[in-house]
Amino acid sequence: MSKQENGRHPSEGTLITGDTLEHAHGGFTRRDMMRTLLAGSIMTMGGTGLLTASGSVMAQTGKRGGKMRIATQTSSTADTLDPAKTAHSTDYTRVHMFYNGLTKLDGKLAPQMVLAEEMLTNDAITWTVKLRKGVVFHDGKPLTPADVVYSIMRHKDPATASKVKVVADQFESVKATGPNEVQIKLTSANADLPVILATAQFLIIRDGTTDFSTPNGTGAFKVKEFTPGVRTIGVRNENYWKPGLPYLDEVELFGIPDEAARVNALLSGDVHWINDVNARSTGRVKSTPGYTVMETKSGQYTDLVMRQDVAPGSSMDFTLGMKYLLDREQIKMAAFRGYAVTANDQPIDPTNRFYFAGLPQRPYDPDKAKFHLQKAGVLGSTIPVVASVAATGSVDMAVLMQQSAAKIGLKLDVKRVPADGYWSNQWMKVPVGFGNINPRPSADILLTQFFKSDAQWNESGWKNPQFDQLVVAARGETDFNKRKAMYADMQTLIHEKCGLGIPVFIINLEGVSTKVKGIDPVPLGAFMNYTCAEYVWLDA
Repeated sequence: MSKQENGRHPSEGTLITGDTLEHAHGGFTRRDMMRTLLAGSIMTMGGTGLLTASGSVMAQTGKRGGKMRIATQTSSTADTLDPAKTAHSTDYTRVHMFYNGLTKLDGKLAPQMVLAEEMLTNDAITWTVKLRKGVVFHDGKPLTPADVVYSIMRHKDPATASKVKVVADQFESVKATGPNEVQIKLTSANADLPVILATAQFLIIRDGTTDFSTPNGTGAFKVKEFTPGVRTIGVRNENYWKPGLPYLDEVELFGIPDEAARVNALLSGDVHWINDVNARSTGRVKSTPGYTVMETKSGQYTDLVMRQDVAPGSSMDFTLGMKYLLDREQIKMAAFRGYAVTANDQPIDPTNRFYFAGLPQRPYDPDKAKFHLQKAGVLGSTIPVVASVAATGSVDMAVLMQQSAAKIGLKLDVKRVPADGYWSNQWMKVPVGFGNINPRPSADILLTQFFKSDAQWNESGWKNPQFDQLVVAARGETDFNKRKAMYADMQTLIHEKCGLGIPVFIINLEGVSTKVKGIDPVPLGAFMNYTCAEYVWLDA
């Protein structure tokens, strides 16, 4: 068995689990805690056994050599080699070729160590990061604590124009505390720090770097060519710190915005891998010898948004009645051609380690819908519902609900509006409409950004003090089981009381040549959460 299967290198080992941190609270010595952390890593690896066992890559051995070409759905003259400024899938894929992070996320979205060997904390406020030894940048300089301090703290400087400044504001201080040790102190407890540090913007650069015309990272590839809006070419870093990686000699990355053209480029052999494949194109890709469609379950969803601060959504009976009108199986087949997973009116999807499987599934039930809508006093009236192709599948969902509502005496007036301007003029502004939410790297980030009472993107205007308290408490809870119980309570509250109907989670579709081997999807982003270049190989 190759040591590099499923994207997990043996040197990416030590994990942090809630259990181990709880034990640390119980009076363990630092050495005890360290020992327990290692044990915890083994337990956690077992917990991700489905990922490890299910990957066909388990039986494969990587082959060195070859050039892989990747086409994404976007590129622009603003393309960047500065991790802090990355903003889309092409940027993320590019910077992961040249840089490493302290951590990364696995197929269960659990953090794995990369440039960090260990991350230790007793309170989720002060974290000690042990850095991996023997890592060098492309210019031959060794990785030092100063590089980590600079890479993290620069996000707090407005002049950096970091895309994650609001996240970095929780870093009270970052300082070197030893030859290979950094201490990160947060303004308040956050057990998700290892998850946050896995995002592309927090990749590690050299201390003092301000010129990003040539990337100087510790990553698997060195830059051969970078032309913003045109293409990026990386060549193998022969001094890479992970033995045997990468397999590829060269990777070329560029954008093809038009989906049909992108599919044509794949099927003609011009490229090996594309993302953002439309469900309508899947049959053509699958029927072409030498190509396949990779389906990755993710947390993306299109939701029915009922504003709870205005009528008719201010009536809880209206909200419940509309949720019972969602025929999830029909929506899955008609709106998403089967490329979706049944959801249950809460946003944590089954791939997430905090998913609450014990929440009873809300069925499609016209009788219960009629009961609640009658109590709400809306039967016999006309309710406008705004939909747009901007919110994937929303027009089909609205029409299906319209047909179901008509059978119980409710008229839904589906107002189809253009995609242009939908998110600024319609989303979160109309009483009943639709949203479309991309996956987030952690449950905390998702719930904080979209469900907390003061969230900027609180779609339905839902306000629940109990939920708000749970969000903050779970963020600082270091015991995994206690934290999971809190997230279960939050999912239940959203399911029962929030003004959102979430019928399905949408499956991410990518087109791939069967020559590409070693693929292990991550349910957060395309191209193995944008890290594929480092791990895959070509079977010519």
